[in-house]
Amino acid sequence: MPQIPPAAPRADIALPASFGAALWRGARCRCPRCGEAPLFRKWLKPHDRCPACALDISGQRADDFPAYVSIFVTGHLLAPVLIILASDFALSSMAILAIILPLAVIFMLVTLQPAKGAVIALQWWHGMHGFRRERLPEPQEELE
Repeated sequence: MPQIPPAAPRADIALPASFGAALWRGARCRCPRCGEAPLFRKWLKPHDRCPACALDISGQRADDFPAYVSIFVTGHLLAPVLIILASDFALSSMAILAIILPLAVIFMLVTLQPAKGAVIALQWWHGMHGFRRERLPEPQEELE
């Protein structure tokens, strides 16, 4: 397969104004720098470079942290459901498991990719693992 040369960096990149904005871009599975291009080429495999702004994403090190975030979110979403099923309905343990286990798998699968995108955005914002720390220029206050 022929190698496609990376796109030249653009000068008109709309950098996020805050850490929250960068994190939101990542959680939406968009490039944290420009917010235009998709972050992933496969379900959990990010592009090596952003197709829109040429940000080098190949150095990211999300490792297991997105899975821990996904487990944390899933557990907190399903805990009230489990409590309600156990206390308000006369269900057997097997019936509760038959409801909770598929829900847990679905929630884990749904939250894993946004969690990985958010972790990549966190790394980019803080300049970790080979990312260059980029910020909007601070507005200059006029002296009187």
